[in-house]
Amino acid sequence: MSASNYSILRLSETLKRTGLSRSKLYEMQTAGEFPKAIKLSRNGSAVGWIESEVHQWIQARIAERDRAA
Repeated sequence: MSASNYSILRLSETLKRTGLSRSKLYEMQTAGEFPKAIKLSRNGSAVGWIESEVHQWIQARIAERDRAA
């Protein structure tokens, strides 16, 4: 996938799409249970998540639910 095909979600949109709280998202990220954020600037604190990785995470939660049913 070329760089032009990536969409970046900022924190507010990532929280909205996942339904997670900020603290839970970062906790899960640290534990390796959620995609890692990428830095958006070299010296700044702005971060974002790659939309396709967040989508894959959501799809995996759906598949997990369906396997349990």
